[in-house]
Amino acid sequence: MALFKTDLFRSFAIGFVLGAAGVVSFSLASSEKGLSGQVIPAAQAAPALADQTR
Repeated sequence: MALFKTDLFRSFAIGFVLGAAGVVSFSLASSEKGLSGQVIPAAQAAPALADQTR
């Protein structure tokens, strides 16, 4: 009799996948911007500096 059966690992994998899908779906449903709006910030241009080569 083995300490861990394959059914145990299969159950952990299924639970992890279902839990991760639940967290992602809740995150998408609760935000108006979506997941990309929370993770990726909006692009901003750098301020223009005067030429200082002389």
